[in-house]
Amino acid sequence: MTHHAVQARSYRWEDLSADHPMPKLERRRVVGEKTMVSRVVLDAGCLVPVHRHENEQISCILSGRLRFTVGEPGSEREVELGGGGSLHLPPNVPHGCVALEETVVLDIFTPVSERTGIDLVKG
Repeated sequence: MTHHAVQARSYRWEDLSADHPMPKLERRRVVGEKTMVSRVVLDAGCLVPVHRHENEQISCILSGRLRFTVGEPGSEREVELGGGGSLHLPPNVPHGCVALEETVVLDIFTPVSERTGIDLVKG
């Protein structure tokens, strides 16, 4: 049996570079081979327009409160989550949200991609 050297790396969110793909939103990412985790801080009132992407996504609310809109137009539903709540979004499910207060989220994506839904709604 062959053993491969483990290439484990540690990170601190505050040491990672931040980007701002839309107003009132800051994102920092750890990108692995098959999974990507984004730490997203949304200011109160931040509106993430409804979008979809091929990535499967799990949003874990660490603090604050978000109101998600999920589903196809005409049959969408609202889901409100606070700290400790999570939302699983299968690939290509339309979704968006508004931050009801400053909110910190860990978004877990697979597969890894340079651009996710919020990058595609710019412009």
